[in-house]
Amino acid sequence: MSHLKVLTIAEQIAKHLHQEIMHGRWQELIPGRNELAKELGVNSKTVESALRQLEKEGVLIAQGAGKRRRIKASSKMKQVSKLRVALLLLDKMDASNVCTIELYHQLEEAGFTPFYSEKCMSELGTDTNRLAKYVKQTGADGWVIISGSRSILEWFSAHEVPAFAMFGRRGSLPIAAVGPDKVGAITNATDRLLELGHRRISLLCREQRRIPEPGLSERAFLGKLTDAGIETGKFNMPDWEESKDGFNKILDSLFGPTPPTALIVDEVFLFNAAYYYLTSRGMRIPEDVSLICTDNDPTFAWCCPSVSCVIWDYSPVVRRVVRWVSNISHGKKDLRQTLTKSEFVEGETIGQAK
Repeated sequence: MSHLKVLTIAEQIAKHLHQEIMHGRWQELIPGRNELAKELGVNSKTVESALRQLEKEGVLIAQGAGKRRRIKASSKMKQVSKLRVALLLLDKMDASNVCTIELYHQLEEAGFTPFYSEKCMSELGTDTNRLAKYVKQTGADGWVIISGSRSILEWFSAHEVPAFAMFGRRGSLPIAAVGPDKVGAITNATDRLLELGHRRISLLCREQRRIPEPGLSERAFLGKLTDAGIETGKFNMPDWEESKDGFNKILDSLFGPTPPTALIVDEVFLFNAAYYYLTSRGMRIPEDVSLICTDNDPTFAWCCPSVSCVIWDYSPVVRRVVRWVSNISHGKKDLRQTLTKSEFVEGETIGQAK
C-alpha cells in the first residue's frame, strides 16, 4: 500500500518556483530570497531552503554569496510556449460561469495567457466578414469558442485558425470540441414529466440551440412529445428575442389562456429568471408549474424546494480544453471531439400536472 507524502512548506515552494521557471516567468536569473519571501508571504529561511533544493535538482546554479542564482539552460529549454488564448463568449455574462472561470485559471496554471475577447458572439452576430476582421485584429494564437452558434463554428472550422469548440453546435464539423451529452438526460426528464401527466410542456432555449434547426437534445425532447401523441409546434419550443424584455414577453405569451404545465429551461440564468417571473405572479412551483433546468449550479444546493436539473462534471471539459491548447503549443494537430456524461436528477420543482 502506497503512502501519501506530505510536502513541507519549503518543498511546496520549490515545486511552485520550478513550475514558474518552466512556464517562462524568469529567463536568466531568479529573484533573490528576500524578494521571493515577500511575494510568497513566507520567511526568507524557508525560501532559501527551497532554492537550495532546486540547486540540488540541477534547476538553479549558485553564483556566490549575495548574488542571484542562475537558471540552468536545460531547465529553460523545457519551457512551455506561452500561447495567447482568446476565450470567445456567447454573451458577456458567460464570463461568470463556473466552468469558464475554472478554464481561465487552469490555462494560467499551465503557463498560457488566456484572455476574454473584447467582443462576444452576440455582438458579432452572424456576419462572418466582421468575424474574420475581428479575429485578425485580435491576433490570438488560439481560440476557445464557448457555446458557439453553427455559423460561427463553421467559419472557424473552415479557416487556418487554431480553434476549439467548448459546447455549442459543433456536431460533424472538423473542429476540436468537448461538451456534455445531454440527450439521454433531457429524454429522461421529458419522460418523467409525461409520467406525471404533463401534456403542455415548453422548452425555452437560446437561439443557437434552435437555429438553423434544433440541436440533438432539443430534437430528443420534441421526439418524445411526438411519441406520446402530442402535436409539437412553436408552443413547445418558442422563438424569442434574447433580452430581458424578450424573455418576459415570451413568458407572457405562453402563460395565457392555455399555459404550459411544465417548463424545461436551458441555462441557469434563464431558469432563475423564469422562477422569479412565475413566483412574482403568484404561481406555485411545482403545484401550478413544474420547472426543470438543463444545467446545474452550485447555488442549487441551497435552494428549497430542491431544483430538478441536469448535472454534469465540468472538470473533464476543462481538462480537455487545456490538453488541446498544450497540443497546439507543441505543433500537434488535434481535432478530436469528446462528450462527457450527464444525468437528470429529479428534485422538488416538478410534480403532478394539474
